[in-house]
Amino acid sequence: VVLAACKGDGRALEYAAPELQADREIVLLAVSTWGVALMHASPDIRSDREVVLAACKDDGRALEYAAPELTSDHEIVITAVTRYGYMLEYAAPALKSDRDIVLTAIRSDARDAYKSAAPELRADREIILAAVTKDKYALEDVPPELQSDSEIVRAADYYEPVGRMQLEFGRDRRYSSWEVLC
Repeated sequence: VVLAACKGDGRALEYAAPELQADREIVLLAVSTWGVALMHASPDIRSDREVVLAACKDDGRALEYAAPELTSDHEIVITAVTRYGYMLEYAAPALKSDRDIVLTAIRSDARDAYKSAAPELRADREIILAAVTKDKYALEDVPPELQSDSEIVRAADYYEPVGRMQLEFGRDRRYSSWEVLC
């Protein structure tokens, strides 16, 4: 019964007995229809590469529930961040320094992926340009010394002049320099 229920809707795994949440076949069926069902799987199953990869293929948000050792698996992480860039937050530190993974994540969710990237990539011009081109508000997270860089500001298409009220309340002028935009 549980096998049929999970095959039809992975959310049924939540209501399965613990021994069924530890059954590889049942969990694999569940995550194939609703990847986030991985959150209801036993810890041993969350360490099963094939199950976690299947979950991330269905829904990249499943990466949050993967065993820590699988968050350093390149294929699993790139699968997760392709549609859900903000899942870069759950990747192992080494993969947050992987240019290919970070750029893939930024294409999906620029601002959150950019914030989760390793510090050395958050200062990388190519990464910054990719992020601000996709989401102009990512410019707010760029290192201060690059926030007035003309190429980066143009890529962000950030043409919000700072008004008197904003200056009175302490907002800096990094986006208001019309000279930068010309």
